[in-house]
Amino acid sequence: MKKILKARETTSFLFLAALFLLVGIINPSFLTLSNISACFNTSVVYTLIAVGMAFAIFVGEIDVSVGSNLGLVAAVVGTMIQNGSNWFAAFAVGICIGAVVGLINGWGVAVMKIPSLIFTLGTNGILRGMMYLQVGAEQVNQLPKAFKDISSMTLVGSFTIYYCCAVLLTLLIHALLTRTRKGRYFIAVGDNAGGAELVGIPATRTKVLAYVICGVLSAIGGIIFCSRIGIVTSLSGNGYEMKAVAACVLGGISLSGGVGSVIGAAIGAVIMASISYLLVFMNFSSNYDNAITGVILITIVVIDALMQHRAAVNNRHARLSARTAASGKEGTK
Repeated sequence: MKKILKARETTSFLFLAALFLLVGIINPSFLTLSNISACFNTSVVYTLIAVGMAFAIFVGEIDVSVGSNLGLVAAVVGTMIQNGSNWFAAFAVGICIGAVVGLINGWGVAVMKIPSLIFTLGTNGILRGMMYLQVGAEQVNQLPKAFKDISSMTLVGSFTIYYCCAVLLTLLIHALLTRTRKGRYFIAVGDNAGGAELVGIPATRTKVLAYVICGVLSAIGGIIFCSRIGIVTSLSGNGYEMKAVAACVLGGISLSGGVGSVIGAAIGAVIMASISYLLVFMNFSSNYDNAITGVILITIVVIDALMQHRAAVNNRHARLSARTAASGKEGTK
C-alpha cells in the first residue's frame, strides 16, 4: 500500500479525481456516468500518443513530430479508405508510415547524435509539408459510415472499444517494461546511458526502438483519429505534441528521463483530453484549453526541476556528512 501511495501515477490519479470532484461541485450535472466516461473515451488518441511519447522521454529524449505523424497517417489511411481500399491494407500502410518515421527519428537522434528537439522538429516540418501535399485545401471526409461507427461502439459499460483497447495495450506495455529484462532497458538508458553501455545494454539500439514504438503508436492514434473525427484536414494533429508531453509530465514522467510509467502517461492523457470538456461545465470557453495546457506544463516542469535540484542537494549533503564522519573517526584513532 505504501508503494502504491508513493507512486507518481497515484498522484496523477488523485489529481484527476480531485479535478472531476471540483467540477462536480461547481456544476453537479457533470457527475454522471455518461459525462465521466466521455472524458475517458475522448482521451483515446491522446493516450496512444502520450504512451508513445513516454518511450522517447524514458530514454532521455523527446519527439515533437508525433502530431504531424498522426495527421499524415490519418490523411493517408482516410484517403485510401475513401477510395475503396481494403481497411486492413490501409491500416498496415499507416502503421508502416509511423514505423518508418520513428526509425528515421531514432537514426538521427541515437546514431547521428543530433539533439532530439532539433531533429524531430525538422521531421515535424517535413511531415506537415507532406500532409499539405496529400490533403491540400480540401478535406478527407467521405469515409464509410461503418468505419466511423466503430468509434461509438461500447465494450465495457459506456467505454468505447477504442478506449478499452488503448487501456489493454497500455497495461500490456507496462507489464513488458516492468516485468521483462529488455523492457527495463528503456529506463536504464534514460537514467544513465553511459552506465547502461558498460553493463552490456545497447543504448543506441534501445533509443532507436523507443522512437519506432513512438512512431507506431502515433500511427495507431492517427487511424483512430480518422475513425472518431471522420474528417481529416491539413491541420489535423497540430499541437498534439504539446498535449502528449504535458500528459507525460502530469503522469509523473521526468523530462530528464529514466523515471515514470506508461500508466501515468495514460492518466495524464485523460486529464489533458478532459480540459476543454470540463471548461464547458464551468461556463468557460474551450478556447482557454491551450493556455491552460501551457500553464500546467510549465508548472509541473518547474516543480519537477525543483524536486530534482533538492534531491541532488540532499545527496550531496549526505555524501559530505559521510565523509566528515569518516574523517572524524580516523582523527580519533
